[in-house]
Amino acid sequence: MSQADYNSIYIAQVDETGNQTDTSNQIDEGTLRVQVVDQRNQTPIKNAQIEIADTGNPNQTLEVINTDENGFTESVTLSAPPLEFSMSPSDNQPYAEYNIKVSAASYEEEIVTGIQIFSGEQGNQNIRLVSQTEPEDVYNPISIGPHTLWGNYPPKIAEEEVKPVDVSGEIVLSRVVIPEYVVVHDGSPSDSTAKDYYILYRDYIKNVASCEIYSTWPQATLEANILAIMSFTLNRVYTEWYRNKGYNFTITSSTAFDHKWIYNKTTYDSISAVVDRIFNQYLSRPNVSQPILTQYCDGKRVTCPNWMSQWGSKYLGDQNYSAIDILRNYYGASIYINTAESISGIPASYPGYELTIGSSGDKVRQLQEQLNRIAKNYPAIPTIAVDGIYGSKTADAVRTFQKVFNLPQTGTVDFSTWYKISEIYVGVSRIAELT
Repeated sequence: MSQADYNSIYIAQVDETGNQTDTSNQIDEGTLRVQVVDQRNQTPIKNAQIEIADTGNPNQTLEVINTDENGFTESVTLSAPPLEFSMSPSDNQPYAEYNIKVSAASYEEEIVTGIQIFSGEQGNQNIRLVSQTEPEDVYNPISIGPHTLWGNYPPKIAEEEVKPVDVSGEIVLSRVVIPEYVVVHDGSPSDSTAKDYYILYRDYIKNVASCEIYSTWPQATLEANILAIMSFTLNRVYTEWYRNKGYNFTITSSTAFDHKWIYNKTTYDSISAVVDRIFNQYLSRPNVSQPILTQYCDGKRVTCPNWMSQWGSKYLGDQNYSAIDILRNYYGASIYINTAESISGIPASYPGYELTIGSSGDKVRQLQEQLNRIAKNYPAIPTIAVDGIYGSKTADAVRTFQKVFNLPQTGTVDFSTWYKISEIYVGVSRIAELT
């Protein structure tokens, strides 16, 4: 659609700061894919209907799409502002905003407002519908607030990057472990009315990164910022920071204390791919056992000379700095990337090499068993013989799994695919035990 076409349907929105947002300049395109599952047992919901509308004109439906047998829609193309708007600070909102209404037989309707679509990026929106026979326990409608680089949020209150673990009464974990879940307190630490959410660690990191950096940024910039987010989070986990203060959660959604996390936030392929590849990493310094509390600021509204600047990291990425070079530019030459010793909630660790046609042994057998269990919930995935031999049928099952869960369709099990299979397997197995 041309600029003239958009000018003819100009819509002025008002953001939470009271400023008008001109959506007449959305001349690029992004995509949105929706997954719909049952809130109680995570079973995919087939033939759920999704109606999409511009947030500025919610009564005019732009698209109607439906989910397949795996609970996914096809990717739908939506208009977005020019890519340039997300590449440097400006007064132009860098993303378009859309609402969706999700309905399915025997389920309560769900509405999500403020889904953010960027030029050239695929957004992924997960929806968990509540059965009409079950008591509802989710926000409805769900409102996604502004991105932290666009909206106004409290700046981070400075803390020491290494916690004094020798203080009397302080309890810390004995080693760095990637948790299966983190408990997110959706408010400031002292807000007793805020709700707590149990969120898979990787999903939490993807959510925060999608709230705090633009998915359009260079790969090295995404990686540097995601490493900072993960290291900060693992410091909270390792030192049991909030639990030692008498709270029953891991981290908050307050930007003054931690990172911005938004319930049911849209995530993006470019960010998810980085998280899946490096989620077991964090930042260390020599002779320091705990992950470093890597704080940062946007570098525009707030400056922070001793921390990473998000916009500054973007410009360094433009100059072909690597992720570690970006981080060392801000945190000093002594900082390095470390790897966690273990990952909680995973039946067995990645073998250390890719599984492909010709591979054999216990790891292949485990993989086949997990895929067959997942196939009970995701019927598009074919069941296969559990023989410990990675043949063409196993490769086909892996390729289908990768297609369903939006991974590169290689038919080979690399680090990202292995842990995604393990994550889904643990989820469906646990749900089966509960029911």
